[in-house]
Amino acid sequence: MGGFFDELGRYLGSANNRGEILGNLGEHIYLALVPLVIGIVLAIVLGWLGHRWQPVRSVLLVVANLLYTIPSLALFVVIPGLIGSKILDSVNVIVALTIYTTALLVRPVLDALDAVPPHIIAAATAIGYRAPRRFLGVELPLSVPVLAAGVRVASVSNISLVSVGALIGTGGLGVLFTDGFQREYFSPIVVGIVLTLLLALVVDVVLVLLRNVLTPWERAGRAPVLAQVSA
Repeated sequence: MGGFFDELGRYLGSANNRGEILGNLGEHIYLALVPLVIGIVLAIVLGWLGHRWQPVRSVLLVVANLLYTIPSLALFVVIPGLIGSKILDSVNVIVALTIYTTALLVRPVLDALDAVPPHIIAAATAIGYRAPRRFLGVELPLSVPVLAAGVRVASVSNISLVSVGALIGTGGLGVLFTDGFQREYFSPIVVGIVLTLLLALVVDVVLVLLRNVLTPWERAGRAPVLAQVSA
């Protein structure tokens, strides 16, 4: 055990290794969070359409389930042929994870919108809120508690799946895994695993804090009234 920690210390003691690790970590964050943000926006738009029209809802759920069953590595390989990118371009990972994020969040968005009390929607309509303003000003804010749970799952999924992209040559912490396995050198593998877990934990904590900021009525232990939302 002592020998392993000595080896790990030597690995982390190298300035070149630390620079490579930080570069991989930064790229991992970029590749995981950009698709998360884009996927959230797309899922909200699609969820709004599905919430308003039942036929659209049924199609969305079927397509989302099918997309999420596609193996990630296969999708990484297929995307360059679909969008004309090179096999090693990081955009392949971003597009693939955006698809996964959107597919994963469509159902939580629909569930979140379904959970908004009908009397709140009726009250907003009665005081003159048209559909777009009512959605952005009332329905979407009130759906945050339910939606946040789905976003937390999607963030962990993305952080994990970025590592798979290293198998086709893209960056991220997965590079440490492939490098370690190829050289039978366990230090980069351990560092990659620990940093991936820490990144997932930090992002999850940030999302929880953001949810709390966006839902002050939950901390106060009361349901929001329309007047509070309107303000």
